[in-house]
Amino acid sequence: MRPAAVSEPLRLCVHGATGRMGRALLEVIRGRGDVRLVAAVGRPGSPHVGRDVGAVTGGPAYGVAVIDAPAEGLRACDVLVDFSAPEATQRLLAAIAQYPRPTVIGTTGLTRPIEAAVRALAERVPMLLAPNTSVGVAVLGELLGIALGALGPDWDVEIVELHHRGKADAPSGTALRLARLVAEARGLQAQGMIVHGRSGRVGPRPAEQVGVLAARGGDVVGEHTLWLCGPGERLELVHRAHDRSLFAHGALRAACWLVRQPPGLYEMRDVLGWSARGATATVGRD
Repeated sequence: MRPAAVSEPLRLCVHGATGRMGRALLEVIRGRGDVRLVAAVGRPGSPHVGRDVGAVTGGPAYGVAVIDAPAEGLRACDVLVDFSAPEATQRLLAAIAQYPRPTVIGTTGLTRPIEAAVRALAERVPMLLAPNTSVGVAVLGELLGIALGALGPDWDVEIVELHHRGKADAPSGTALRLARLVAEARGLQAQGMIVHGRSGRVGPRPAEQVGVLAARGGDVVGEHTLWLCGPGERLELVHRAHDRSLFAHGALRAACWLVRQPPGLYEMRDVLGWSARGATATVGRD
């Protein structure tokens, strides 16, 4: 792995380049001088494979053709950003084992075995796992932690997320991550305490429960609302994404930071300087 020289742009590979987030990332890269696209990986069988990646966004040519082999992209880059699908990420991890490169994974809906594989790779490669690369969402997570510590265990937490009709996974990775933060803050296991919707005579709400509701419609980029409900009052924390490019900007910020880090598993709060755990970095994604 060749660390990028300070005076040279960071050589970047985009994995999932032909998807919604991949295209947003490509658009943002055009306006930056500190990163240079050297590889764009699409899914096998995609009609874009072999074409200049500029055609994907409808803009000028990049001089970079879409490929379908992650290993080829890894060999060419200093750092990789992945916005693909769980099965594609799983194939990518196998390639990273052979060609280690710092990797930002923004793909959502990952299974526990895939997350376990990421953790294993992080023992020798800097890996950043973020179901949401928004800086604002990272701040939202910190505010949630502060609120839970101040309000105490008597306050109930409910999470509602809204996304566009084309989103494949539900609830969102961000909503699940926020629910897990509640579990961590209260010293509970996330498994079994998160409830995805309610119907029928479910009885009184257990104090340790966190409700997560997924709503879908239109072209909503992303919205997450946390209801913290206490005796006689309610606190709401809300994040609304208006433009998909904000996730691209966050992912690039993470990539530029990650390439300078030792092996470990990181998250967006590390990028913002709220955690300095170095090679022993872990993310509470139980």
